[in-house]
Amino acid sequence: MISKITPYREQWFSGAVSMRRDILAGVVVALALIPEAIGFSIIAGVDPSVGLYASVAIAMTIAFIGGRPGMISAATAAVAVLVTPLVRDHGVQYLFAATILMGFIQVVAGLLRLDLLMQFVSRSVITGFVNALAILIFMAQLPQLTNVGWETYAMVSAGLAIIYLFPRVTKAIPSPLVAILLLTAISVSLGLSVHTVGDMGKLPEGLPSFALPQVPLTLETLRILLPYSITMAAVGLLESLLTAQIVDDMTDTDSDKRRECLGQGGANIVSAMIGGMGGCAMIGQSVINVTSGGRGRLSTFVAGAFLLFLLAVLGPWVGQVPMPALVAVMIMVSIGTFSWNSIANVRRHPPTSSAVMLVTVAVVVVTRDLSLGVLSGVLLSGIFFAGKVQRMFAVERSLSGDGTQATYRVSGQIFFASVDRFTRAFMSEQGVANVMIDVSTAHFWDISGVGALDKIVARLRREGCRVNVVGYNKASADLVDRFARHDKTGVEMGTVPH
Repeated sequence: MISKITPYREQWFSGAVSMRRDILAGVVVALALIPEAIGFSIIAGVDPSVGLYASVAIAMTIAFIGGRPGMISAATAAVAVLVTPLVRDHGVQYLFAATILMGFIQVVAGLLRLDLLMQFVSRSVITGFVNALAILIFMAQLPQLTNVGWETYAMVSAGLAIIYLFPRVTKAIPSPLVAILLLTAISVSLGLSVHTVGDMGKLPEGLPSFALPQVPLTLETLRILLPYSITMAAVGLLESLLTAQIVDDMTDTDSDKRRECLGQGGANIVSAMIGGMGGCAMIGQSVINVTSGGRGRLSTFVAGAFLLFLLAVLGPWVGQVPMPALVAVMIMVSIGTFSWNSIANVRRHPPTSSAVMLVTVAVVVVTRDLSLGVLSGVLLSGIFFAGKVQRMFAVERSLSGDGTQATYRVSGQIFFASVDRFTRAFMSEQGVANVMIDVSTAHFWDISGVGALDKIVARLRREGCRVNVVGYNKASADLVDRFARHDKTGVEMGTVPH
């Protein structure tokens, strides 16, 4: 049973034990964010500071104004891949401007309650999204595991052993943090030949500064920015809302999705104003945070604040953190993120549900585009649902003893997907004086259904039949009254003469 949203103050301070867990979890997430942010900066074609400062700004801002406590938001690959052409063709200042516009679009989306669209994302799509992301997280570690020495494999194995075995000793300190600290100490003291965070790119020095994007304020600039900003906003909200739902399930708590939309917009605006790129929620880091004990807003804030501290004060030391330690953490994340029971459920669940899940996974893994995979899953779910519902209707025909009246009893759902079978269910009634169509156990959902009824009534009248339609429920009667073209004089619920 998912609990209700807790008061804002409790989301920050819910006891000394919870606060300690939040702080330690935030430290782990901050360390895991560094290589990710640098990698996303490289994807976008910008300096590493752009991704790192974005992660700082987004995490610290969303901690105050977001709707899902304990969820980590920062610079992400989903947004980075979208802006590569913009940076290449127009420069980094246009990226900052597009990110600000992205934020405003997300704020408008929150005000318009577009978060309610998540109601149309099925559980199968969410499972596919989670599994695909787990696979992508693991695949992202493979470059760090190819063409490397035995030291790397040894450290990754040791890191995984620490992560999974240390909780048996104590859970007071997150095991990923212990793994990172121990492996860093071993690597530095022994001078092991392994890749380090510093090898990923130059870490920025000092604090970020406030600045507005240096772009001309013209309609031409808006024409350039708008397509990128709309796409970034949509992808960012989609990934954030899906991740929020996953964290809801992991923690058995609820979250304010509308506030999350508004918060994502505000965080992206702040990010751009200190020289950062756009971002959204990160399922990998959110899983790290939750599994490390982070539940409140404090964990998200500490992730951003400690990352800033690392960059501004401990940059040279952070550069020596061995990548195998972080690879071990991310492998743990991919294992923990994957829904392993979904493998057995492929055979137990309905074929359509399994197909939706597998298609979502396949599209995401092949295209590396989370939004495209989710949209494919939602579309396929809609098609399967429409196909299922369109079969949930029947038409039964009976003829009076003297053969002068035919009665059709319609039951089920009449809408765009079922109108063809609905129309073909009515026979030619030449020689029959009266036809009664009883729709008391049917429901007309759209103008396609009303149009099909028009077509049937018109054909029967051309054959010389007197047609009566009876039994409309209120909603169907209102729809027929507004959109039907055949005679509706005296339309009432119950009996409608035509």
